[in-house]
Amino acid sequence: MYHSVGDCSDDPYHLTVSPDRLERQLRWLRRRGLRGVSVTELLAARARGEGQHLVALTFDDGYADFLANALPSLTRWGCTATLFVLPGRLGGDNAWDRLGPRKPLLTADGIRRAADAGMEIGSHGLTHVDLTRADDGLLKAETAESRAVLEELTGAPVTGFCYPYGTADRRAVQAVREAGYAYACAIDPGELTGPHALPRVYIGQNDTAVRLFLKYRLHRLRRRPVEGLR
Repeated sequence: MYHSVGDCSDDPYHLTVSPDRLERQLRWLRRRGLRGVSVTELLAARARGEGQHLVALTFDDGYADFLANALPSLTRWGCTATLFVLPGRLGGDNAWDRLGPRKPLLTADGIRRAADAGMEIGSHGLTHVDLTRADDGLLKAETAESRAVLEELTGAPVTGFCYPYGTADRRAVQAVREAGYAYACAIDPGELTGPHALPRVYIGQNDTAVRLFLKYRLHRLRRRPVEGLR
């Protein structure tokens, strides 16, 4: 689970990795026989009983720096990824992060460019709100409406969702399922399991080779197998 790729000097939420750090992390994966792919590609491989050498890479929020700072490294190392974007904030910024700094988000054209480069486009909701605190109307807009807007924007099916802040409860999971998504990503969904409550590992600027190895091992120990996936 990545977010922004750029300048880490002002990063109060520790959500940014530098282009050089991302490059080293992707190199670490490839040297171990692993390849970064979209979530959809990984799930399809798992459904076939394959995918042991694949790792799903996700980038939350749809920061504009993805095109200049992440895409070149992904391409260089033969990787793809899923980019979870906010169609209700096209060309806007991360106003939900109170401490800043303000970072620009992808425009509609930028999202299309990422899709044309082979990245999967998924929804992160319309505007980045905590779905566990949303009323019924807002919950539907953030799930179903965001999917419809993205499909019109990209001209392709949108099958993946990512819960803002990584938080999910049974009501949010049900809304995402009813909106027609094939899967959804959280961070640590607790007792929730299944394709609509996929756990992920946070990756940050301080994740060197040793930390990546430890996170990989600890994640496998902490999380039980996801129901419905082989």
